[in-house]
Amino acid sequence: MSDEADRLVAEQIRYYDDRASEYEDLWFRRGRYDMGPDFNDGWFRETAIVEAAVDVFDVGGSLLEVACGSGIWTRRLAPRAGRLVAVDSSSRMIELNRGRFGAANVTYVHADLFAWEPSERFDSALTGFFISHIPPDRFARFWERLATWLQPGGRLFLIEDAAAPGRPYSGDVVDDGPAFAHRRRLADGREYTIVKRFFVPEELTATLDALGWDADIRSSGEHLVYGTAWPR
Repeated sequence: MSDEADRLVAEQIRYYDDRASEYEDLWFRRGRYDMGPDFNDGWFRETAIVEAAVDVFDVGGSLLEVACGSGIWTRRLAPRAGRLVAVDSSSRMIELNRGRFGAANVTYVHADLFAWEPSERFDSALTGFFISHIPPDRFARFWERLATWLQPGGRLFLIEDAAAPGRPYSGDVVDDGPAFAHRRRLADGREYTIVKRFFVPEELTATLDALGWDADIRSSGEHLVYGTAWPR
């Protein structure tokens, strides 16, 4: 892993620690993320499609939530999961999530997701808006490790931002940095440089195929990609 990518990963953990309290404002289009009726209506149509797909994803056994964040998906998973292990690299995200959605069937783990190894295999897994924060030179290794975290026949559900003109909405490209580096700002003006990539369903499916995974990745429209993947 390059020194530059190491630095970006460390900075994005700080970013999500500091952004925890305002993280869901983007998903719910509140405050500075309110883009007006036309944009918001399209956004909410698409998030409803993805939420409905998550709600029918089978999580009845043991479930791993990779990068659980503040709980956008935990709130939908915890009531249905037999047992949920929610992992995140941000201690503040974990704290916020636990305070909102902690339950007897939910175990929280604060860990570096690029180093953590579970002591068990899971029946299913879900990750929302995490694989886009993996530097390219860590991408293959992450999927190799993730395959060992699932029981035979286990499936992963993923949600990500779609590649399209005008991305990123909520940050800036770094002119003098790698293509996967983006600048983000908090409401108080603090600025961070993080890893952020965007995906096309067909391209992500082909990438996963080359890494030993089968996948059914779809577009919700303009903003999001989502679907399931499973190791061969």
